[in-house]
Amino acid sequence: MSSLPATQITYRVTSDKGPKDVKPFEEPLGTELDPNLVMIKVKATTLNYRDLIISTNTYAGIDISKNVIPMSDASGVVVKVGSSVSEFEVGDRVITNSDPARLYGHFKSFKTGLGTYADGVLTQYKVLPEAGLVKIPKDSHLTDEEAASLVCAGVTAWNALYGIKDCFIAGQSVLMLGTGGVSLITLILARAAGAVTIITSSSDEKLKFVQEKYGADHVINYKTHPDWEKEVMKITKGEGVDFVIENGGSGTILKSIASIKIGGQISLIGFLGQAAQTPEVLMPVLKKSAILRGVAMGSKQLAEQLVQFVHAKKLPMPIEKTFGFSEEEVHAAYEALRSQSVVGKIAIKVD
Repeated sequence: MSSLPATQITYRVTSDKGPKDVKPFEEPLGTELDPNLVMIKVKATTLNYRDLIISTNTYAGIDISKNVIPMSDASGVVVKVGSSVSEFEVGDRVITNSDPARLYGHFKSFKTGLGTYADGVLTQYKVLPEAGLVKIPKDSHLTDEEAASLVCAGVTAWNALYGIKDCFIAGQSVLMLGTGGVSLITLILARAAGAVTIITSSSDEKLKFVQEKYGADHVINYKTHPDWEKEVMKITKGEGVDFVIENGGSGTILKSIASIKIGGQISLIGFLGQAAQTPEVLMPVLKKSAILRGVAMGSKQLAEQLVQFVHAKKLPMPIEKTFGFSEEEVHAAYEALRSQSVVGKIAIKVD
């Protein structure tokens, strides 16, 4: 491994005015490591909707540190390890854990999540505790960009399917709202595990692309079919689906409940379609005996399970657009995310 540089380029959120104030800085690269720490050379990052609202400090009441380094998703290669590190060695390919303190179960605090209160990964080098990384197999088929997409969207999708005792089993049905990263990765995972899959979008072009490239069993245009829950019930012969990946929030939750099978599960993941008034969900949920479950990414344990599954099945991840590490390119990546013009994930190649 070549010698480490004295400085690195690091991006920081310098105001709450949006992505244009995510700015690069040349900063010293400390090379001394505590015994349990690992330094990685970041190869790629991927963006999530949360990164957009972190840049405006409107992330659901979660404290954002001043001048924080944004983003949680990174893939990289280990360049240095502390004296007590046993799980990793120089040269290993790794991905970050979005919350380095979350080894299993639920998170304990928002303050340990990368890219919000704690500094994130839009930087050339990153130092993390050994527990904050997950190893990628040496013979992995994944590109750096694909590997990075597992961190947030991938683990969220895996958690929605497998992070609860009454988890997904082959032959069940899964409904994904929209064609963003979590929805597409859920589609890929669920199909590989034997699900009947249904996905929605407002664009026939996007639906055709998703069906042809990723093999969705059924597609629904929710503009053509504003009562899209009725289409779901037609597809499932009146039963409803076993799982809903709910990205819309209050704007779509009642339709998601109407789409769910009795005893089914709705994973509350996003809030892209907020309603003017919060809808009353108590009686609709009671009538369906449904489980409403908030899913906020996942643990290192879930990430390791996901990596194992993706590697065994040689599954591709939906990286549909990649940008460079210059300020202009980073801002363009944020703009592509804001415009919702890209199906799947947006990546930044770090150099």
